[in-house]
Amino acid sequence: MEMKLSEKESESLWKEFGRTRAKELRDRLVENYLPLVNVIAGRIAISLPSHVDRDDLISSGFFGLLDAVERYDLKRQNKFETYAGVRIRGAMLDYLRSKDWIPLSVRQKIRAYEKCVSELEGSLGRSATDEEIADAMGLSNEDFVKVVSQINVATVIPLDDYMRAETAINAAPSPQETIEKQERQELLAKAIDRLPERERQVVSLYYHEELTMKEISLVLSISEARVCQLHTKAIFRLRGYLAREKANLVG
Repeated sequence: MEMKLSEKESESLWKEFGRTRAKELRDRLVENYLPLVNVIAGRIAISLPSHVDRDDLISSGFFGLLDAVERYDLKRQNKFETYAGVRIRGAMLDYLRSKDWIPLSVRQKIRAYEKCVSELEGSLGRSATDEEIADAMGLSNEDFVKVVSQINVATVIPLDDYMRAETAINAAPSPQETIEKQERQELLAKAIDRLPERERQVVSLYYHEELTMKEISLVLSISEARVCQLHTKAIFRLRGYLAREKANLVG
């Protein structure tokens, strides 16, 4: 992803904008970082059904970028691309939530699948196999595969709040917030370590290496559909584990 301005030009423009808050300088900064919006929209769109318009994602991401430029504090010395990425992605996910794009029938399957996985793995004390989950849900293996495929589209949002931890927020965190963030990260790392190897690889490549599903399929030499299935399973395992740990802490 290449920006129009060099690093030196960008730094100079940020300093001038910070001093004057001039609209034309803001617009130049927004234009410079527009490629970031397209990249993030592409990563999110690849997991969405065809009826979700990518242009709408880009539009919502543009406003996220605009908000990031307005709020960014150069004195914090954190990288703008990282800070803006959180804002842009958040704006796109907020748009998706507002459109309620997941059909009711799929939502019902999501709830049933998530409840089953959480209860089963809580009882077993380990990751459940596909066969065990299918059996617990009263489904044949063929029907189970269909259910997992149908709920793939619902997993583009759930882990962002965990995986994209608030590392890019401008305000300096309080000691308590720092401790809580560290605890969340340690809990998430523990949950990821419990995943089956293939699912762990997909999570790492998607969230840390920021590869697309297609790129992951090439790295792992499996189909893109299989990557999506592994991603879905990993998401629900992680959500179930995190929910159980949270309940234990509260209890």
